[in-house]
Amino acid sequence: MNRRTMTATLAGLALGLLVFPSLAQDTQKSTAPPAAAVAAAKSIIVQSTTSTQDSGLFDYLLPLFSKATGIEVRVVAVGTGQALKNAQNGDGDVVLVHAKADEIKFVAAGFGVKRFDVMYNDFVIVGPSEDPAKIAGAKNVLGALKAIAETKAPFASRGDDSGTHKAELALWNKASIDVKAASGTWYRETGSGMGPTLNTAVGMGAYTFTDRGTWISFKNKGAYQIAVEGDTPLLNQYGVMLVNPAKHPHVKAAEGQAFVDWLVGKEGQAAVAGFRVNGQQLFFPNAKSGD
Repeated sequence: MNRRTMTATLAGLALGLLVFPSLAQDTQKSTAPPAAAVAAAKSIIVQSTTSTQDSGLFDYLLPLFSKATGIEVRVVAVGTGQALKNAQNGDGDVVLVHAKADEIKFVAAGFGVKRFDVMYNDFVIVGPSEDPAKIAGAKNVLGALKAIAETKAPFASRGDDSGTHKAELALWNKASIDVKAASGTWYRETGSGMGPTLNTAVGMGAYTFTDRGTWISFKNKGAYQIAVEGDTPLLNQYGVMLVNPAKHPHVKAAEGQAFVDWLVGKEGQAAVAGFRVNGQQLFFPNAKSGD
């Protein structure tokens, strides 16, 4: 090739890159996947409850998991009922909630692969120091609820189909009290998460039903205190499930199962036990075989 021909050829190539700059870009793109695609492949969505979020548990656990696996986790914190509905619709890879009967139904219907116990704490009834229903120190939760109803002392309920709300309603039912009939009188539904409901209860001088973890983390206690605790029906069990990829093929099964395995394994269980607020342990690990 003579100098003139070479010069023309080089000029043509340069013009081609000017006119079609995407040719150079496409060459670069073909050598490696975009960073966003790599990040997306190593991330999962966990549908969970406001109690695990509001207590600060996820802020503690998730960096430990990500460090161990390289998988990032985004949490959607809603009530248990909504979390299960979201997962049923395929809007998530893992579910971590606290309504065992509903979780078992979720798996039985084919929406979850297998359910595992993860940890537990307990529910408590908190109220103002004035204690209008005179239930402070009670160990019988059903008797305490009857006293609240009989005195028509104000009670703030989440009213949001969360695990906490489901547990509260089950106790009212066992106490043979129709709170639906009392709605809008002494019994008020906030339709919100645990933190906002606690704020509402404090603002209106009402009793409320909360998980202990959120109560310990709650900053606006004022003169409020635990009135009822320690009764067996107040146990609060949490479970975790991988969303079934057979129902929703886009579920990141490998990454989601890695989260489940880590959480119920030695490292995750130790992390749950190690989480404390003001020196108090909020959750107690109890993983065993799946249900």
